[in-house]
Amino acid sequence: MARLFRMPEVAANTLEATLSEWLLTEDTAFADGDSIATVETDKASVDVPAEGDGVMVRTLVRPGATVAVGAPMALIAAPGEVIDDVGAVLAELGGSDVQEPLDDPDSEVELNGQAAPTDIVGPADPPAPVPNGNGRILSSPLARRLVKEHGLSIEDLTGTGPGGRIVRDDVRRAVEARQDAPGSAAPDAEPASAPASGVAPVSGAGPAQGAGRGAAARTPASTAYEDIPHSRMRRAIASRLAESNREAPHFAIRGTARVDELLALRAKLNSGDGPKISINDLVVTAVARTHAALPALNVVWTPDAVRRFAAVDVGVAVATERGLVTPVLRGADSLTVSAVARANADFAERARAGTLRPDELEGGTITVSNLGGYGIEDFTAVLNPPQAAILAVGAARPEAVVTDGELGVATVLHVTLTVDHRPIDGAVAARWMAAFLALVEEPVRILA
Repeated sequence: MARLFRMPEVAANTLEATLSEWLLTEDTAFADGDSIATVETDKASVDVPAEGDGVMVRTLVRPGATVAVGAPMALIAAPGEVIDDVGAVLAELGGSDVQEPLDDPDSEVELNGQAAPTDIVGPADPPAPVPNGNGRILSSPLARRLVKEHGLSIEDLTGTGPGGRIVRDDVRRAVEARQDAPGSAAPDAEPASAPASGVAPVSGAGPAQGAGRGAAARTPASTAYEDIPHSRMRRAIASRLAESNREAPHFAIRGTARVDELLALRAKLNSGDGPKISINDLVVTAVARTHAALPALNVVWTPDAVRRFAAVDVGVAVATERGLVTPVLRGADSLTVSAVARANADFAERARAGTLRPDELEGGTITVSNLGGYGIEDFTAVLNPPQAAILAVGAARPEAVVTDGELGVATVLHVTLTVDHRPIDGAVAARWMAAFLALVEEPVRILA
């Protein structure tokens, strides 16, 4: 029996989401679990799976539109079902909000038979270019945005998406190919215009010809720049971090640990056939163990109470092309190091592919942000609200140390703990740092 495919609630308390692209064309059959559409929230892009087998009969929402949760997005038929009158079926299912065909760039998106306010559905993306032939070049909104950002021509791309649709990966391949091409270079900037005084800009590297005694050579100001439009994720990151600095009074404490034994333990763990363990995997596990031992830090601030959690959920910062995301490792205090390593590797892969689920980016009381792989020795991270703490981890490097009055060399790790002062006092944070450093310096206890 025919049914409506509606905008799902892809994250708790989400009221709306943006349709990034349809992954199926009309009259296409699909199986239970197949991805139907890509939906974008402030936190992630999510591929929405089908619930049962069916056939995509009619899409009702244009890619790029922001749609209220629960609003109809498409008409789906059961396998083998023939629908002769799409309009009648839509009316019967309460889908009187059927829109104009997606080909019509000027059609008005409707909800329940009325024109939808722009803050719910939003304007459609600009129409894609028209090729030589009958029909438009199919491309996702994200792909068109990337084409514009990188100065490409969409007519030169070959689509690998459904029905030849140009998708994000097609643009990325084109950008990589251009970068790999011999002699590729950025276009020259346009010359600066003459100032209002009528003195022409000076060209060349030498002093201005004919300048009077004591006159400074005039050089043209740089006018070449590129505006990169804010993505929903970048806006969300900016908003949350500004909120953190504005509303959460915080402080930072620093510590150093000798990690030669930690490196030796890692080498021993990686000598087997299991998943490869990184320093960050061991650090994340040590953070979870320390939180379990000192639950006063396993909290968040709420307007009415300090909320303390039974299990330890740890966020792990992952850098992607679209921005920083922080998937949350649930129950990290009860996981083995190998389980943490597998989860972190999976998070990193799916974060860079843009396929993390929104629920995987929510919750947690502390985040681990590690820039050691970039050679950064020491830094301070900004709180990730509503979490109460974030641990910034630098690179492990050899340094001069003093042991029992003797000067020597050891591998040292610098960490900085930023803490929300509302639920956590300085003495509590100091005890946490001392316990964490002791655990890292005696890493066999991490495995317990």
